[in-house]
Amino acid sequence: MHRRTPLALTALVAAAVLSLSACTASTTPTPTGSPDADSSVVVRLALEPTNLDIRQTSGSALDQILIDNLYQGLVARTPEQEIVPALASDWTVSDDRLTYTFTLREGVTFHDGQPLTPEDVVSSLTQHRDNAGWVDAATLANVTGVTADGQKITLTLSQPDSQLLWNLSGRAGIILKEGDSVDYQTAANGTGPFTLERWTRGDNITFARNPAYWGTPAKAAEVVFDYIPDNQAALNAALAGEVDVVTGFDANLKTQIEANGDFSLVVGDSTDKGTLAFNQTSGPLADKRVRQAIRQAIDHDAFVEALGAGKTMYGPIPSLDPGYEDLSEVAPYDPDAAKKLLADAGASDTTLTLTIPSFYPATISQLLVSDLNAVGITLKVDSVDFPTWLNDVYMNHDYELSFVLHTEARDFINWTNPQYYFTYDNPQVTELYAQARAATTDEAAAELLAQAARIVSDDAGADWLYNGASVVAVGTNVSGFPSVNVNERLNVTELGKSDG
Repeated sequence: MHRRTPLALTALVAAAVLSLSACTASTTPTPTGSPDADSSVVVRLALEPTNLDIRQTSGSALDQILIDNLYQGLVARTPEQEIVPALASDWTVSDDRLTYTFTLREGVTFHDGQPLTPEDVVSSLTQHRDNAGWVDAATLANVTGVTADGQKITLTLSQPDSQLLWNLSGRAGIILKEGDSVDYQTAANGTGPFTLERWTRGDNITFARNPAYWGTPAKAAEVVFDYIPDNQAALNAALAGEVDVVTGFDANLKTQIEANGDFSLVVGDSTDKGTLAFNQTSGPLADKRVRQAIRQAIDHDAFVEALGAGKTMYGPIPSLDPGYEDLSEVAPYDPDAAKKLLADAGASDTTLTLTIPSFYPATISQLLVSDLNAVGITLKVDSVDFPTWLNDVYMNHDYELSFVLHTEARDFINWTNPQYYFTYDNPQVTELYAQARAATTDEAAAELLAQAARIVSDDAGADWLYNGASVVAVGTNVSGFPSVNVNERLNVTELGKSDG
């Protein structure tokens, strides 16, 4: 068995190990045979969670595998970001958008065999709203009441909330058994199509098909999430027949993994945002001119070309999310303009330090060092392990420049929180976001978000090096593996493997 070194993810941000190249197909290959109902499918992931408490432990490593597969809410979302029914068969929204009424499905059971009741829904949503220590609790702040009348669940709001259904499709909407005694750190008791079979720390997490699932049964009898941080090790495991799907793959290895015809490389869209954060609290980066100079010194096209997939990105909202706008004119590549901005700011001979998790490809740091050096900024690179990054950058804001790949969809709220590690603070942006939340149409909400995003970009609140792609190597005998946004959420209900 190959050796591997696990890397725990415990922060709100999740960093996918991606070195992207060789853009190929955007749909998964079609296997030659029908899925084997008794098959076990092994999926390589890069980042292992430290515990399984979906309520209180941050990190997309949990969202990625637990939501949809083990845990469910009243509603769910597709990889393309469409809201669809889950534990609720349908719902209605009042004309004033202050009352949401859901019809709870009957015949649903938890993994321990106990029935799902309306009281479980009321308890779960109320607890999540009222427990500040639970992840995403604030997203239910507008919910003033949760009541049940038979199978009808009613949510009453203090004001319209255009993000409510979206938030209910995430952690805030997960339905747990009222008064459950399960140890959420190491176990799970959900309503999803899989049960937690075992967790071998530092190696893998295994899900088994839930025989009592209320919906269409999972196609695979077992799905194993094999944690292999290193891409070369993942390639070796694939070629040795130890894994069937490789996510977060280094597509520079395309030729090797496709050589014997057992795998195809698949590239899809994602909400991954390669974010270069600026600590704006003091020093040179407190000056907008310096931040803007850095942005205009960076050749974003070169990042996409070097990484081989993804898109350029010049603002905080990716193309899959509401409010996206092409903001390339805000910070066009212009080294001469960057030099003038630095001279005007008296920062021509500036030295800055980039703090970056060590598992990212060296290409990112190398391009930044080269681009900034060309305009007179000396960039030192501090490559650290992820726990150090979490402590120094995320928790204590002890950094100047930092890079991390944010995978979360619709996470613009971070730009409204001055206490977040971005250190960005603009009351106008906060107000526009509040107006977007309270908008009564999706179109109005998106327009307000676009206005807010433009201000963040105009302020040089950060730089966005690229909008990443989902790069996955899929076995040619594997079907039903998602190709969009797999670093954020990975629903494997349709995943199957054939003998042929």
